[in-house]
Amino acid sequence: MLDRFRRRRGALAASGPPVALGERYEGFKELLESNSELLTLLTEVDAMLAGETVFGMAWVRSRASRIAFHGGRVVHGLNRLSGGRYAALAEVMDGLKERIRTVAETRRTEACPHLILPYGAVTRHMVDWVGGKNAHLGELTGLPGLRVPPGFAVTTAGYELFLAEAGLEAVVRRAAMDLDPDDPDSTRRVSEAVQHAFLRAALPPALERAILDACAALPGDGPLALRSSAIGEDGELSYAGQYLTALNVPRADVLETYKRVLASLFTPRAIAYRLHQGVNAADLAMSVGVLGMIDARASGVAYSRHPTDPARDAVLVNAVWGLGVFAVDGVVPPDEYLLARDAGHALLAARPGAKAVRLAPGPQGRLDELAVAPELVHAPCLDAAQAREIAAATLALEAHFGTPQDVEWAQDRDGRLFILQARPLRAAHAQAPVPPPAPPGAEVLLAGGATACPGLGSGPVYHVLGVDDVAGFPQGAVLVARHSSPKYVAALARAGAVVAEAGSVTGHMAALAREFRVPAVFGLPGALAALAPGRVVTVDATGGRVHAGAAPEGGPGAAQSPPRPRRSLAGTPVHAALARLAELSVPLHLTDPGAPDFGPAGCRTVHDVTRYAHERCYEEMFRLGELTMEHSGATRRLDAPLPLDLYVIDLGGGLHDVAPGQTSVRPEQIASAPFAALLEGMGHPALSDRAPRPVNLGGLLSVMSRQMLEPPAEPGGRFGGRSYALVSDAYLNFSSRVGYHYSVLDAWCGPRVDENYVNFGFKGGAADDLRRQRRTRAIALILERLGFRVERVADRVQARFRKYGHEAVRQRLEQLGRLLIYTRQMDMLMVDETMVERAAQAFLDGSYDLGAPSR
Repeated sequence: MLDRFRRRRGALAASGPPVALGERYEGFKELLESNSELLTLLTEVDAMLAGETVFGMAWVRSRASRIAFHGGRVVHGLNRLSGGRYAALAEVMDGLKERIRTVAETRRTEACPHLILPYGAVTRHMVDWVGGKNAHLGELTGLPGLRVPPGFAVTTAGYELFLAEAGLEAVVRRAAMDLDPDDPDSTRRVSEAVQHAFLRAALPPALERAILDACAALPGDGPLALRSSAIGEDGELSYAGQYLTALNVPRADVLETYKRVLASLFTPRAIAYRLHQGVNAADLAMSVGVLGMIDARASGVAYSRHPTDPARDAVLVNAVWGLGVFAVDGVVPPDEYLLARDAGHALLAARPGAKAVRLAPGPQGRLDELAVAPELVHAPCLDAAQAREIAAATLALEAHFGTPQDVEWAQDRDGRLFILQARPLRAAHAQAPVPPPAPPGAEVLLAGGATACPGLGSGPVYHVLGVDDVAGFPQGAVLVARHSSPKYVAALARAGAVVAEAGSVTGHMAALAREFRVPAVFGLPGALAALAPGRVVTVDATGGRVHAGAAPEGGPGAAQSPPRPRRSLAGTPVHAALARLAELSVPLHLTDPGAPDFGPAGCRTVHDVTRYAHERCYEEMFRLGELTMEHSGATRRLDAPLPLDLYVIDLGGGLHDVAPGQTSVRPEQIASAPFAALLEGMGHPALSDRAPRPVNLGGLLSVMSRQMLEPPAEPGGRFGGRSYALVSDAYLNFSSRVGYHYSVLDAWCGPRVDENYVNFGFKGGAADDLRRQRRTRAIALILERLGFRVERVADRVQARFRKYGHEAVRQRLEQLGRLLIYTRQMDMLMVDETMVERAAQAFLDGSYDLGAPSR
């Protein structure tokens, strides 16, 4: 036995040193982070491909560079955690990045011929010339019933002229080369150097004259507001709070303030934001809006749909006294007004905030924080008529732009309403939307799901529990599954709608549902039980619910989807560039991990690459238990009443309150969410306090004969060895060898559904082959009934539970903790076939005193 162990160690040494545990874990985190970003990016590209929303080439270039960045980072993470075993995948991704680069390097279709554009000459199609913020404000000047402060845009041509004549292009290029994403000091140094260079440089005379002439053409001689309108801002990325807005600027200071706004492209936070988002430096260009300053009586923000409950049929208006900075920055609690979206805009609810201070323009360009008169602190800023006026304007903007809006507004001293900013509303997705009330007479079977693809679909229910069920999927049926899966892609072309008990709206199947334009709703627990096969139902994916029966168009149950905005970009050159990007990134061809082409050679798009890498990363992390056994460096023994010699290795954030040199830890020092759940199950009182199981003579003799006649399956002893837990705040890799069986558990339990998973493997046993296989079958049966996907071969079980919420994963880990204790040496009791079902059902019933008749 010793010779065999030495040979094994020698083979490991000959193959080179294994990747360090911490390095593997960092690669794993890198992969997960970029995989989540990629799925969101691909979803947005696919949605924009419909050509129903205005965007420019900067949008396409930004998306292209970020997709290439995160695709490369996914592959880098996989190779980092595997020790470089996926070089072929890196070659595939490099080829895709090169082809994507040709899209990213496509410049704007036409250079802006103007340094200045008055708002009356600006439309939303000019986003590459004036940025999203200016494009929207210019568009609004032509809409009846809406008022925008008088102003103009200094275009991106002005920015480019400034860089060219002041020699700043080289400064920006050097800055990009000097940046180290892992070194915050380098970000600070680069920021200071570039901003200093911008502020020292002289503006080109032609640009100075153009800005001063445009200011002179504005009415009056009062102060101005200068607002950043960078390329990409208020578009696919918010850049919220990254760039400068300067209020109450004296006209004599406009030129210097303009340079400050340009320099704000390179604040440390803006640089860090772009690095995190993978934004290419070539996409940097700043337009600046110059507007008349509104001395506001009251200001605030309005949302055409509730930002945290977008399904609610209401407009939300916030208001504070004075300038709106205190509203958007959260300095004071604003008034809140909830208004109906229908024609009357009835005031549904009003809650005044405690507005103790206000921001007001002061002399010489100052902004002063002033105390609010005591009688006005809790008084409403708006009456019902004023709130209705703001709601009506906000809904008019939604109708014009074809998407829910986030609007900044101000009311001047004469009570006139001005729109200061309008951009697409980014509603919260952290929680499932609350569906609107069901139409009269409709029986609601399920409600509260998340929309993966909006729309309405009816048909007979067809349960799909695995890929084998796809072949017989009938035309027009409603696909109902326990979990979303790209393996079901063949059914989507025939499906009327999709319902899944669990799944992510940014996952693979959600992207496929949007590609096929199939209404799909995920996150409806109990759907398989509630929706019987063959029953005709209507899926209102927009409202996140399922009704009984077929819904005739416009009839009961036919919840209407939001009206589709008109097409505006389909067929244009910029749309053609996006189509090229989508072709290289969005389609998914690798849907079945068991298919022969599921490998690097079968990856034709970035979606394929990330799908393959995501699948393989689980396997690589699952092998971490073997690496732990060979290299158990700095470990701490767990001091807990468990039948295991358990040691903990902290990868970062998995333990707390541990003193230097401490060699053991207690359960209360465990900060790792998945490990804490596992220990909770292992220490279940019904398992720790139970009496010894009755011994079956045949099973005992089987164990003893195997011990005498066979060598141990693994080094480390017959009846036990060290068990290891590698932990972080959200990660656990637990490996245990007890007697002749070996188990490994690998899990991630965090807030993102896409990242969460549990992989569990069990092998071996101390009895004969027949008894070991019976135990394995009992374990497999338990895991299947707990919702795992299970594969079983002889005495080996592999189980997976993926893409569920934090609480569902935590519960499965707690159950696995109980299962590990429950099944120890249970093979001795597997005396006949009846014990398989009996053992499984006893565990599921919480009856752990499993006995067997003597033989």
